[in-house]
Amino acid sequence: MNLRHLRLPLALTLAGALGLTAGCGSGDDADSGKPDDKVITVYSGRGENLVKPVLDAFQEKSGITVNVRYGSTAQMAAQLTEEGGKSPADVFFAQDAGALGAVAKRDLFAPLPAEVLDAVPAPYRSADGVWVGVTGRSRVLAYNADQVPQADLPASVFDMTQPQWRGKVGVAPTNGSFQAFVTALRVQHGDDRAKAFLDGLKANDAQIRENNIQIVTEVNEGKLATGLVNHYYLFEQAKEKGVPADQMKVKLHFFPGGDTGGLVNVAGVGVLKKAATDPDTRALVDYLLGTEAQTHFATETFEYPLVAGVSPAPGLPALATLDAPKIDLNDLDTLDETVAMIKEAGLG
Repeated sequence: MNLRHLRLPLALTLAGALGLTAGCGSGDDADSGKPDDKVITVYSGRGENLVKPVLDAFQEKSGITVNVRYGSTAQMAAQLTEEGGKSPADVFFAQDAGALGAVAKRDLFAPLPAEVLDAVPAPYRSADGVWVGVTGRSRVLAYNADQVPQADLPASVFDMTQPQWRGKVGVAPTNGSFQAFVTALRVQHGDDRAKAFLDGLKANDAQIRENNIQIVTEVNEGKLATGLVNHYYLFEQAKEKGVPADQMKVKLHFFPGGDTGGLVNVAGVGVLKKAATDPDTRALVDYLLGTEAQTHFATETFEYPLVAGVSPAPGLPALATLDAPKIDLNDLDTLDETVAMIKEAGLG
């Protein structure tokens, strides 16, 4: 990581030597309203099973206590918006860029220093420097290889509203990643076409499920032919079953040609203003972008590492080779409008 390869001791040294942002005063902890008390509070829109091992490892190595409040990304974003400057949160760990952008629009995040932002490629961080991606995930079509020949795989996610896919597509409309994907449709193609797509899914008897895990399970078991999900659920289930990913009946189709169905989104973090110069908070951000945490996410949760020098899980195409749509993740910040559109279509 050059500074991208920060190990924890160096991160802690930097945290003490630098304020979290040069734009927030002298670095006096008292000015930030968040003393260096070796306790930080994280609002996590990421599942406990995904991030608790990393947060526990950071706590053990640093001696900094991490209090975590878990919920959906939408719930945590709404909670932060309601609490405003009185929130006990120091860090928001969100499932997608849209929720980070929605909170950023409320002017609740502190700017991050250049060395934090520069650890991650520009497409995966805030244009305003107030949040940074930690891991990447690609939207894919999960399909059952016994039911869907490769020759029949769709060229575009818009094809999933066609008659041949009637009753064969699983979706999880309340999931943050699906909502971010729909927001990307709105950004890339306009609200009218996004609405038509959602109405088309509903009319085509899309199979509504609670989450991506359920969709991938049913596709693997042959109960569903296909599902719109994130890439890593196949690998998680293969690990649980103790089999190589390529032996699963469920396979992944990465939409080609910059199609919106191949959106690459991020899970990322923003630091609340009250923790702007808190070295404990800075140490956590550095740790999440360090080799140890990035390797954990690559090998245990099968997400894409965003920092140089850490490889993705075996069997995954390199992030740079994905033919992802050219969408600015900073534009995925209209979450409320997207949720309303999904509900109006009868999917949520």
